[in-house]
Amino acid sequence: MIHVEDVREARRRIADVVRVTPLLTSEQLSSRCGNEIYLKAEHLQKTGSFKIRGATNKVKQAVQEGATHVTAASSGNHGQAVAYIAQRLGISATIVVPEDAATCKTDAIRAYGGEIVPCGFTSAERLPRAKEIAAQRNGVYIPPYDDPFVMAGQGTIGLEILEQIADADAVIVPIGGGGLISGILTAIKETNPQVKVIGVEPALANDTWLSRERKEIVSIPATKTIADGLRTSQPGSLTFPVLMKYLDDLVLVSEEEIRHAFRFVLERMKQMIEPSSATTVAAAMFGKLPFSGKKVVTVISGGNADIGTITDILEQ
Repeated sequence: MIHVEDVREARRRIADVVRVTPLLTSEQLSSRCGNEIYLKAEHLQKTGSFKIRGATNKVKQAVQEGATHVTAASSGNHGQAVAYIAQRLGISATIVVPEDAATCKTDAIRAYGGEIVPCGFTSAERLPRAKEIAAQRNGVYIPPYDDPFVMAGQGTIGLEILEQIADADAVIVPIGGGGLISGILTAIKETNPQVKVIGVEPALANDTWLSRERKEIVSIPATKTIADGLRTSQPGSLTFPVLMKYLDDLVLVSEEEIRHAFRFVLERMKQMIEPSSATTVAAAMFGKLPFSGKKVVTVISGGNADIGTITDILEQ
């Protein structure tokens, strides 16, 4: 397991790349939620999501050990982050994407200097190919979440939150593979354990919820949730023990609740976020939190929404 000192070291390592993102507020949102709500705006982060934190920490560590090439299996935020930091550090990157990857996502990866390799339609197909390319080119495979350097990098968000609002009562975090929440849990619970940390999953992608209930890693079939960044089939083997040790609660939100929160942030706060990010706002808006009158930080994990699908999200 990682520890808070790993997160602090990650913060030092990535400080020249990563932005300290702001906390955004909305009086109307807070009034509706019955809590004082703050949005941790990682959609304003470089490459448009929190993923640059973990990717930078991991890729810098790999370069320090002599890597001249890195690979990743991702068509989305992780792939963009790995491509960006590789280009910045002067090494090459290959990103293995699904054959049906959206053009906007592959264009973004190419814009950051990444080489695109299409492979299959599932992560089970892409991941071995990314590892194979890394071995062929004497490179390093960069996992999306199940890695101590990635987890520690994501945890720097937790350190920032504690400094930006020292009297926060709770932090709400979306859960995919668990890299983000395991890092934030480590940073917060080993610094100020009185702050509650609550995870959120889409009801259609409840692998971590099921795993927590059964106290063992559970896998689920592929899901169609609009929160596409949270479509993992199971929590990571490294991230899950951190959740079991520190997580205060885990709640589920419906597709309609995600859409409503997405629409609210877009229309009322004028912020373009991803449906995955909207899960935390949805949890606050729809009474999923077991308290009221508290200072609550909802982590907005990214803003790389596919413009072509926004109308579909709003109209469904």
